[in-house]
Amino acid sequence: MKKLLSPEQAVKFIKTGDVVMVGGFGLSGAPLTLIDELTRHTAKELTIISNNVGEPGKGLGKLLISGAIRKAIGSYFTTNRDAVEAWKKGELEIELIPQGTFAEAIRAGGAGIGGFYTKTSVGTKLAEGKELREIDGELYVFEKALKADVSLIKAHKADRLGNLVYYKTAMNFNPPMATAGKIVIAEVDEIVETGELAPETIRTPHVYVDYVVLNKYKKVRGRYVL
Repeated sequence: MKKLLSPEQAVKFIKTGDVVMVGGFGLSGAPLTLIDELTRHTAKELTIISNNVGEPGKGLGKLLISGAIRKAIGSYFTTNRDAVEAWKKGELEIELIPQGTFAEAIRAGGAGIGGFYTKTSVGTKLAEGKELREIDGELYVFEKALKADVSLIKAHKADRLGNLVYYKTAMNFNPPMATAGKIVIAEVDEIVETGELAPETIRTPHVYVDYVVLNKYKKVRGRYVL
């Protein structure tokens, strides 16, 4: 499989100062093998676009502790007290975006849309400094699309072309992030022969996927463990 890389090879595409999208909601649907390898990589000053920053010492929580994250863009950071403490100390910049707006901003980035207007956050601190526009007598705030230098996503299976199938809630932010990164690296549990995946189950076509990495974690009682 030409797209198959080791985790060590894959993270070398990430450079200091890059914007990196990371799929998952907490640890669910997160590319844990790639995140682990990224903590050992030399890239620093990263902007991470992810719903949250993992959990304390787990997932993106490991990357946070390594000091590689400069800024986090997402919607739900309180699952990781380390992120909150880092923000309080001025060690981590946080851009908080309502979750629905966050998902739509990623989708827009992948669809080639520069941004969109939404009523969500109008009149709150989250709208401060952003463009407001009145449409049909109501105020809307302009939200820019989100894009990344590299997207790290998690899927259940890939075929040898790189078509992806997801497992249940791993479909959270992974499919749209696969469209919004200049380089897309998918971590998968299994690689099957081309033609084995039913076409209607493929959520991310192979044209979006640059590289594939095999997951080193094993699922035990519904959770991934090393």
